[in-house]
Amino acid sequence: MTNSTRAIDALSALGDPTRRSIFERVAAGPAAVGALAAGLTVSRPAVSQHLRVLKEAGLVTESAEGTRRIYRIDPRGVGAMRDWLDQHWDRALAAFSDFVDQQVEETP
Repeated sequence: MTNSTRAIDALSALGDPTRRSIFERVAAGPAAVGALAAGLTVSRPAVSQHLRVLKEAGLVTESAEGTRRIYRIDPRGVGAMRDWLDQHWDRALAAFSDFVDQQVEETP
């Protein structure tokens, strides 16, 4: 899987507001499903399904600690999104710079 594909998958996974909220909770610190589900309007099984999507998108990892599964941010997925956004940001800044230069040249 290319970095670009990983980034697109990650961004798509974050398109769902509930999934984004769960991702933000995981970003705050490693947690089990029960802790992540606390205060959400969806069931624990639904949170598990959202976590599966986030895991498939490369945004979270899971590890066993006793009988619980602990979810953590996967820095590779977050890094892929950042790299993808940085590419577009660099192009946008270059285009803006060209625009400003053109405006300066056209000013009497």
